[in-house]
Amino acid sequence: MSDKTENDKFLKETIAGDQHVSPMLPDHIKNYLIDIDGTVTEDVPNEEPERMATCKPFEDALKTINKWYEDGHRICFFTSRTEDHREVTENWLQKHGFKYHSLLMGKPRGGNYHWIDNHLVKATRYKGKFTDLVMKNVNIQVFKD
Repeated sequence: MSDKTENDKFLKETIAGDQHVSPMLPDHIKNYLIDIDGTVTEDVPNEEPERMATCKPFEDALKTINKWYEDGHRICFFTSRTEDHREVTENWLQKHGFKYHSLLMGKPRGGNYHWIDNHLVKATRYKGKFTDLVMKNVNIQVFKD
């Protein structure tokens, strides 16, 4: 059974009746949260929604994200676009062939994010090119003991 099939089976088994249980993914499966504007396409502000339908995807982003999806990883687009822009966003993702599992709207605008969570959070700043990820040692802020 492929990793993708095992992952899909695992996720289906976490649903009990009508109650959905948040699954813990296997260690080898990543849960990618990916921004849209300025990351997988040109930086289209919410104030210019007419551009959302016509912008072109970055080809390296499309190829890499779809590879991650095919490898069994979870793909969630997490965007500052508002709920008013959901339909145009879903249509755009479908039109250009992005494979994904979910779409979260209304990410806070601005670039100085500091995510605090009870789970390990890994962040990668997009700097103009999508490629496979590599390990790099960096300094991070942590809570004082």
